[in-house]
Amino acid sequence: MSVLVVIEHDRGALSAASLEALAAARSIDAEVHALTLGIAADGLAAEVGAHGAAVVHQVHHDVLSDFGPEAWGECVAQAVRALAPSAVLACGTERGNEVMAQAAARLDLPFVANCNEITVGEVWNIVRVRWGGSLLEQCTLDATTKLVSVTHHQFEAAEAPATGAAQSLSLELTSSLARTVVSDRVERAAGVTLATAPLVVGGGRGVGSAEAFAPLEELAGLLGGVVGCSRAVTNNGWRNHTDQVGQTGTRIAPDLYMACGISGAIQHWVGAMASKKILAINLDTEANMVTKADYAVIGDLHKVIPAITAEIQRRKSA
Repeated sequence: MSVLVVIEHDRGALSAASLEALAAARSIDAEVHALTLGIAADGLAAEVGAHGAAVVHQVHHDVLSDFGPEAWGECVAQAVRALAPSAVLACGTERGNEVMAQAAARLDLPFVANCNEITVGEVWNIVRVRWGGSLLEQCTLDATTKLVSVTHHQFEAAEAPATGAAQSLSLELTSSLARTVVSDRVERAAGVTLATAPLVVGGGRGVGSAEAFAPLEELAGLLGGVVGCSRAVTNNGWRNHTDQVGQTGTRIAPDLYMACGISGAIQHWVGAMASKKILAINLDTEANMVTKADYAVIGDLHKVIPAITAEIQRRKSA
């Protein structure tokens, strides 16, 4: 075995980010194995196999009843000792990076997070994201087992059918590893989320008020999308932090991001730059979001957004 991918899941619900990690692993080596933690993840073997995993190593233990960074990190560390992969990959989500950092500390090995490009050799040459995307760093990784996470949304998930044979992996875990574990959740309304929506209508300081987001909500609803916002909006109390796009908010990757009245500060751009296409609506022709967008409408968003909505409604009723 050459590359082991840590599969991220929530009580058996597969994270799409893990499919990105599998795609990245296949670009490194043809032989890819996967590691699933907890009995709830056993049902993922078929899908993980469909995305390139020849073998899915399944770990079962009481401390793995829910996500816990210490328990997951110890599992990865013990799996490295037992399976001797040349590399271990995860996606650079909050969970992925936390687990890999735990494993690296336990193995006394270096860990390189949020990699955009990996050139494989005896020593790996890596380009990775720093400072939330405002800096790309070139580095080398020299270790007996390479531990890396790949930048979220950098690698596109794609099916590459493999065996996906499930194999039980027995590890020695102790109850003390359950000191840090998910103990409670706040359930959000069902439907598309900011992170998964195919279309996001974002509003910035230029929207003007909390009430003025109503036309953006209407447009997003017509297009099957959701509303996001900039940090300035949450600072003003117009929207909840859960709607914030950016380095300290949610990173999005929709097919289209409509940035309305958003200047495009670097922190916001980091969260939006993975969008397939960006349309900026702004009065300022020199705004960072306008100069970086694929398309721009130079105009008053309070006139442009209702005009777009009216045209969509007209075409739907025709």
